[in-house]
Amino acid sequence: MRIPASFATAVSLALLALGASPAAAKAVKTAASPQATIAEAPVPVPASAIPPAGRHLSADRVLEIAEALPKMRAVRRKYRGSYGGAYFKGPLRWQVSFFSVKGAKEIGQVIIADSTGRVLEQWTGFQIAWTMARGYRGAFGEHVNALYVWLPLCLLFLLPFIDWRRPFSLLHLDLLVLLSFSVSLAFFNHAHIYASVPLTYPPLLYLLARMLALLRRRSGAHPPGGDSESPLRLLIPAPVLALGVVSLLGFRIALNVTDANVIDVGYAGVIGAQRIVHGEALYGGYPADNEHGDTYGPVNYEAYVPFEQVFGWSGTWDDLPAAHAAAVFFDLFAVALLFLIGRRMRGPTLGVALAYAWVSFPFTLFALESDSNDTLVAVMILAALYFAGTPPARGAFAALAGLTKFAPLALAPLLATHGLRDRDGWVGISALRSRALALFLLAFAATVALVSIPALTHDSLHTIFERTLVYQSNRGSPFSVWGLYGLPGLQRVAQLAALALALALAAIPRRDDLVGLAAACAAVIIAVQLGIDHWFYLYIPWFFGLVMVALLGRFGEPTPKESASTRGEASTPARSSPLAAAWSSSGSARPSTTDPLRRSQSAPASASAATRSPARA
Repeated sequence: MRIPASFATAVSLALLALGASPAAAKAVKTAASPQATIAEAPVPVPASAIPPAGRHLSADRVLEIAEALPKMRAVRRKYRGSYGGAYFKGPLRWQVSFFSVKGAKEIGQVIIADSTGRVLEQWTGFQIAWTMARGYRGAFGEHVNALYVWLPLCLLFLLPFIDWRRPFSLLHLDLLVLLSFSVSLAFFNHAHIYASVPLTYPPLLYLLARMLALLRRRSGAHPPGGDSESPLRLLIPAPVLALGVVSLLGFRIALNVTDANVIDVGYAGVIGAQRIVHGEALYGGYPADNEHGDTYGPVNYEAYVPFEQVFGWSGTWDDLPAAHAAAVFFDLFAVALLFLIGRRMRGPTLGVALAYAWVSFPFTLFALESDSNDTLVAVMILAALYFAGTPPARGAFAALAGLTKFAPLALAPLLATHGLRDRDGWVGISALRSRALALFLLAFAATVALVSIPALTHDSLHTIFERTLVYQSNRGSPFSVWGLYGLPGLQRVAQLAALALALALAAIPRRDDLVGLAAACAAVIIAVQLGIDHWFYLYIPWFFGLVMVALLGRFGEPTPKESASTRGEASTPARSSPLAAAWSSSGSARPSTTDPLRRSQSAPASASAATRSPARA
């Protein structure tokens, strides 16, 4: 398998930057991190009319300021008998907290500047406990949230896929829906949670319906390389798009080096990695600044071990270079997998289009800038997709994805029955006795046993279950309609529907090629996310790569005449540029028909084959 030189250059440059990133990050990173709020934990101050040493205001004065606020007066009327207390909040601010009778619940919180007495913040309800719901600038993604970064990325993401000849193409709508999560994020960044949460559900529901629509089985009249859709036309030639991948990869890594902050998720990965290396219990007893960092599967922590060993950890929530390096590596791995998946399906043009979609989509950069573990989930799912034709590898990566974060376990039935359908499209009893299924299950079970060794060496299954699934199912969260509005009955319906969908797609007739598998996996992941208590924008990369494979992979290759007209060239032979020549030579060979992913679609050569693009795979 030959990879285009431009893409190889991109990966090489990215790896070089990866090697430099931790050191550079430590030297130049100045942005505030979430741990700053830990350092400014409130310190109680006794009631007094005299300002403490080094302060301009007294405890009594800040209480008067807070009690006069209409928002605090309203919440105190609701909780009769409530009382307040004053606290130092770092060297420059005060915090006033109001509690219900006997201190059972904090009902209001006010932050006041000591020098001026100005009210900086005032919070009630869930925004007291959930500081991430307060819209603090840079808490997630740092400067990627700035309009001068976000809007150009949105434009770059859309531009190559615009077809001016078909302005009402469904693909245009699909891409706009993917970007429409930006509207919800904008409200979230301004602490308008009652607007941000409902706005996530229309695009999720649309994408679920869209993926299910792509599962309809193709008729036999469709050519082996495509279906009834028109060919994929790129507004920008693929070789130029490859250079865009290189440039955007460099931009992403540079931004991670100089601007990113590590949220609690990445911090937890480093803590767990060190515990594994030192032979300590993986679950329970985490530091106070990340008490519930042990809520993920063992694979999450094991994936951070190489980075913790290379870059170390100081034992505190510092710059965490190991988490930076891990996030960059996961991102590069996702790009490489999308390129290889696309190249296998249609050749290097689709591969570069998928890689470009990842590096230009703002929400994948949002995850990278937060140094979270969510791209690792996407990597494991995409790896299972790439190895779809090899049951043992598919089973291993299905297990790895499920034991990173537990939601991808819903993909196990779907991945287990891939390739087992009969002529009518059903997975029958005889198929369930096949050697392929046995190999999948054996690899799945062996992988689960192997990766569970570090956890089970020190922790019981009961402890692991309590610290992970029980904790996740019992914690309330305002970042879903279920938690925000309290709809337990409807949530249970949504969860049961997701389970039914996962089982149904594993057995009923549907499109069974790689496009169909990607669409089915995306549909299951989205359905699971629709029913969870805690949903966040970092989860979008879980299904984004799958959605793009399904949306772009369904198109066929254009004929030579169409390819030339798309680039604005004459269809007659002309001298090509060195870059185009190198590109053409890298993708001129068609994949072997012995590839298990392509064998069912191969067809004898015919006179009509002469009209197909020689670069199509």
